[in-house]
Amino acid sequence: MKRFLLSVCLAICFLISMVSPAASANLADGAKLFKANCSACHMGGNNVIISSKTLKAEALEKYGMASLDAIKTQVTNGKNAMPSFRSRLSDEQIENIANYVMTQSQQGW
Repeated sequence: MKRFLLSVCLAICFLISMVSPAASANLADGAKLFKANCSACHMGGNNVIISSKTLKAEALEKYGMASLDAIKTQVTNGKNAMPSFRSRLSDEQIENIANYVMTQSQQGW
């Protein structure tokens, strides 16, 4: 019986460790926030200002933006033509947008 319980506990710990960070974020909220704040320039993962710097997986990799931290930093602080959203969005909202962008880029928009 102890072995069975130990096996079950280990299996649960393994499954918990396999949950992606996006699972803890609210992707539905991220989608709404993206639509309201980002889609004017980034509709469908594209970029109307600098066409090569899309939100698609290849471009995120190429420009060193293929991580949640990099995306959160960009959204928070802005850069070049992209404005900062620090005063408009909470940390949680920025986290949700970053997770939405990562999920969409991994799924090919």
